[in-house]
Amino acid sequence: MFSTALFVFVSAISDGSHKQIIRSSVEIYPGYMEITNAAFEDDPSFENLIFDVQKAKESLQGIDGVQASSVRFETYALYATSEKSVGGMFCGIEPENEAKISRLKASLVAGEYLNSDDTNALYLGEELAKRLHVKVGDTLSFISTAADYSFAADNLIIKGLFKTKLYEFDNSSAFVNKAYFDTVMKSQNIATHIILSPKDIEQIDATTLLVQQVLSKELEVKNYKETMEDLILAMEVDSVFGYITLGIFFIVIFFVIAIFAFLSVYARIRQIGILRAIGTTPRGVMSMILVEAMILGTISVGIGGAVSAYGAYYFEKNPIELSSMGDLDMEEYMTQYNMVAEITFPTDFNPSNILIQMFIMLLLNIVTVIYPIIMMNRFTPTEAIRYV
Repeated sequence: MFSTALFVFVSAISDGSHKQIIRSSVEIYPGYMEITNAAFEDDPSFENLIFDVQKAKESLQGIDGVQASSVRFETYALYATSEKSVGGMFCGIEPENEAKISRLKASLVAGEYLNSDDTNALYLGEELAKRLHVKVGDTLSFISTAADYSFAADNLIIKGLFKTKLYEFDNSSAFVNKAYFDTVMKSQNIATHIILSPKDIEQIDATTLLVQQVLSKELEVKNYKETMEDLILAMEVDSVFGYITLGIFFIVIFFVIAIFAFLSVYARIRQIGILRAIGTTPRGVMSMILVEAMILGTISVGIGGAVSAYGAYYFEKNPIELSSMGDLDMEEYMTQYNMVAEITFPTDFNPSNILIQMFIMLLLNIVTVIYPIIMMNRFTPTEAIRYV
């Protein structure tokens, strides 16, 4: 019972934490699906942009699997104040649409988020603001290269600061309303990315294929499994080590249960000898003990599984908060590895996985009694009755 509860709950924590890290990393900014020029990944220059955004957006209207979309134009700029100059990402976004596909708006920590009427208002990463020594309401200047390769420059007023807890992103990113961005950067109807949000994440591969079919040959769509392949691979590697740990756990539990089963069966050799003496066959003895093991295993595994399933369900709705581990600050630790500094870890309540894990533990319990039964059936009835 204890082993089942521990096994199921540890698996739920492992799967839940991996999904949380992936979901947070995707939803903060990258997005679940992105459309770019087919050559943009290999050569991210102004020669390989989406040059007809309106046509691309019209192509998406008939796809039921797409829930929302937002247009972005990402480039780089030099930001300057009277004290300091710092380079960073300069991005034009559609504020209302962006709020549907990323956590930029939800990450607001000071001031206000952008809206579609803004002109030279800037939405700045908190860490970048610290580097520039500016705050909400301050003015800074930027200089960049426009889409037609001319110089673009203007004064920007900081409207809001955001903190996504992804340190490198907060340390280098700034956003403006794309309508204003298009004016100063000469990028009307042009974009580097169109980000899509699917209605059903589980069907994202099928939705990606449908989107690709309606786009022109110059454009391609990728989902997070490709754009964030390194993160997905890291989670898979971590899962492998988790399975190795569970494998060691299984070995230990197997021998613990096997020893208990061996002692339990051998303590009844005299009783089995009497049953053999009155005509019970070795097969009958084996069937009897296997049925007994199944009944006891079903009860114990059922109780342990039910307890852990409730725990998995509860902590999926109420994630475990882990702000520190002894002297280790989790946010600071994850920042060092440029990971999302999440301090909440939900479990993954997956009924099918829980039932499979319970079945494995039940099967393990039954297997452990086979060896002592075989050994016990080697005794003759007389030897078994006289066994001490």
